[in-house]
Amino acid sequence: MQIPLLDSDYPLFPSPLDALSEPDGLLAAGGNLLPETLVRAYRSGIFPWYQDGDPILWWSPATRCVIEPSALHCSRSLRKSLRRKDYLVTLDRAFDQVIYACSEPRDDDGGTWITEQMMAAYNVLHQRGDAHSIEVWHDHELIGGLYGVAVGGLFCGESMYSRRRDSSKIAMAHLCRWAQDAGIQLIDCQLVNPHLSSLGAIGIERCEFLTRLSMYRDQVIDWPLPTADSPTPALDFDWG
Repeated sequence: MQIPLLDSDYPLFPSPLDALSEPDGLLAAGGNLLPETLVRAYRSGIFPWYQDGDPILWWSPATRCVIEPSALHCSRSLRKSLRRKDYLVTLDRAFDQVIYACSEPRDDDGGTWITEQMMAAYNVLHQRGDAHSIEVWHDHELIGGLYGVAVGGLFCGESMYSRRRDSSKIAMAHLCRWAQDAGIQLIDCQLVNPHLSSLGAIGIERCEFLTRLSMYRDQVIDWPLPTADSPTPALDFDWG
């Protein structure tokens, strides 16, 4: 079965329910990565994912990986890492550095789906206040973090990385704790993998995800973006 080819200027997304079963979730190709297009996609339960040299591909998998902020699983070793005081966690201090670090190849063939085009597009989203990052620092060095797109009371995680043990998990743990305080209802992790499952991520059916998205996407969440007059927020919690 062929998928729709979206207009490059005025892309109109089909229903996520029309996504293919093989490959799972492939919905459409083409379109653009303008901020309005990306926001419309995320508000519809759709995200872009493609390799450099391919057309933009849009996805909505049958099973969606999510984390309930209150259901984060902290292993004994992660709790030990969280109780250390030799790191600093911040919100939106270094979005461009986080997405660049996430784009670095992690396999032998040197491939990455976070292309220069994608980085430029999400940096614009960040400047608009639609995309956010969590950073983990050690001695002023950025050692891990994650980034994603805010859709009301849902945070759509895009990627995470770690340069020291547990640093990406520390970022996720702080995001979940802050999310509970801020009123974020659900963190979308897109695809199930062992790393996310170890943190308490589960798979839910597409229809359930879309129902919850429709409930949360118009919620107003105060993301405290740093400005020249306001210091970068630091996320500091008591982990017991």
